[in-house]
Amino acid sequence: MPANYLKARLRSIGHACRGVKVLVSTQPHARLHAAATIGVLIAGKVIHLRRWEWVAILLCIGMVWMAEALNTALEFLADEVSRDHRDLIGKAKDIAAAGVLISAVISILVAVLIFKSHF
Repeated sequence: MPANYLKARLRSIGHACRGVKVLVSTQPHARLHAAATIGVLIAGKVIHLRRWEWVAILLCIGMVWMAEALNTALEFLADEVSRDHRDLIGKAKDIAAAGVLISAVISILVAVLIFKSHF
């Protein structure tokens, strides 16, 4: 692999890490997701989740974080286009927020099903 290729990949990872920092530092819901993520990981460790349970939990965590990141990116882009109220931009923002809500609700249901079986 050429050195330039590796440098470009490392630079891409750096951009993504900066994106995580922006996400967490600017979005209150991302901080809520961070707290929930830490809580669920600690609880899973304490009650000794089985491998398949960890897979389900980690997929849910990833789904919520991805939805939050995409929602935030769409909001930033929409705000750059226009800060004025525009019906279609409002609908796009609402639908992106709905994606976060749907992923969070599904994740909560999965967590309840998994953790309930341990009590």
